[in-house]
Amino acid sequence: YERTCRYLARKSDSVVVSVGYRLAPKHPFPVQFQDCLTATTHFLRTAQDHGVDPSRVTICGDSSGGTLTAAVAQALVNRRDLPKLRAQILIYPFLQAVDFNLPSYQQNEGVPILLKERTLIMGLKYINKDWSFIPELFKGRHVSEDLRVKYQNWVSPDYIPQEFKTRGYKPSQTHPPSEELHEYYKPLFDPVFSPLLAEDSVVAQLPETFILTCEFDVLRDDGLLYKKRLEDHGIKVTWCHLQEGFHGTV
Repeated sequence: YERTCRYLARKSDSVVVSVGYRLAPKHPFPVQFQDCLTATTHFLRTAQDHGVDPSRVTICGDSSGGTLTAAVAQALVNRRDLPKLRAQILIYPFLQAVDFNLPSYQQNEGVPILLKERTLIMGLKYINKDWSFIPELFKGRHVSEDLRVKYQNWVSPDYIPQEFKTRGYKPSQTHPPSEELHEYYKPLFDPVFSPLLAEDSVVAQLPETFILTCEFDVLRDDGLLYKKRLEDHGIKVTWCHLQEGFHGTV
């Protein structure tokens, strides 16, 4: 990513800090988030040492980096000892592990490079969990009944605009939850792992946001759902959708 970061710095006339966070599986979740949060808080405190206005700091990431960006932004909303983030930039982020049958997951399950099954395998490796139960996760059996009720206003195909459902989407069947699976896979519901599941009190305080989605990406609908949540709380969102785009297009 160094060339990409140099390009961004040059084209935007900005100071770009690239965080070399430690990698899973050697360093398991949530070390990556903690590294990004540490780097961000340090930079916010020392921005002027780098010739940066601390009121104009923006954080950015793509794919799992978008997840980390969203989680760091959420972690900072109640920090009174730091300058507020100016904005967050989320480029085709992974944001939820509740519903793997959203229209984008159905339509793009076999589209390289982020195949549907690969998405879940990498996520489970990240939290050091067994991936032999992936078929049950695809059925949503890891989500307890009370959480299904709680999340239905945040994660639902009902909130995906109709134009994104025309390409072969079929409403999925509901399967009974498994208490054992729910207990085992609880880390999937941590907002650090699934930022779309953060409470309203947190989402309502987030900074202005740019979200990029790609049509041929299983994560497209994560971005669409987060866009809706942010806008429902009055957060200004700039949305860019690449009609011919795919995951990893940056």
